[in-house]
Amino acid sequence: MSIKITAELVKELRDGTGVSVMQCKNALEEAEGDMEKALVILKKKSSSIAMKKADRTAHDGIIVVREMAGKCLLMTLHSETDFVARNIDFVTLANTLADMAVNEGIDIMKEKSLDIINPVVQKVGEKIELGKIDLIEGEILGSYVHGSKSAVIVSLKGGSAELAKDVAMHIAAMKPAFIKSDDITAEDKAKVVEVFEKEVAESDKPEEIKKKMLEGKISTYFKEQTLMDQSFIKNPDITVGNLLKEKGATFISFVQESIR
Repeated sequence: MSIKITAELVKELRDGTGVSVMQCKNALEEAEGDMEKALVILKKKSSSIAMKKADRTAHDGIIVVREMAGKCLLMTLHSETDFVARNIDFVTLANTLADMAVNEGIDIMKEKSLDIINPVVQKVGEKIELGKIDLIEGEILGSYVHGSKSAVIVSLKGGSAELAKDVAMHIAAMKPAFIKSDDITAEDKAKVVEVFEKEVAESDKPEEIKKKMLEGKISTYFKEQTLMDQSFIKNPDITVGNLLKEKGATFISFVQESIR
């Protein structure tokens, strides 16, 4: 029985990954409509772990980061189009709101935001609204912002701000799904096994070889999706986990936001 893949499902997957409509449709068909399984399929087939960003989405805008002693703020301001997101009035507005959040507090900034945003809405002729706002506190913090469209803040114990920034840049590029292997659930494993079992089943190899092939594919997939096991983007000869160990640092947490 054929599975009906709706336009809404395809759009949801495209918005979440940035790959082409046809790739999303094919992945959903192969996954029989299972969104999480389709994501695994897209990542497997991708030439790079990092998924391509879409050129245009319903929610554009920019991300602003502010670093302070022991704190780091990430704020997203949305516009309808990239054209407005690059407008000097919009950029100034985003920076004004971020500075207000730092100096007066996030709650107060939110209370005052409409009065500050509305005049710019009238000027540019598009809807503008606040998006994600995170205030991270930690011993060692580092941030990375890519083209105002993607940002990551990393918190470490030990190490340095430069190291935290390098790890943040790595996360922005490689988009790990897990921090460490212990974070991988039985459900996560089951979906990946299902995807690769189908692929291995098509091989004409003996069953014992197929079993080893399956184990290898699963191991490789999770290694590529787990931060501590990923090859560090600035030095592929070392994993992120080993890099942190060498620098005497412990990974605490991270926040990530992107506008596709």
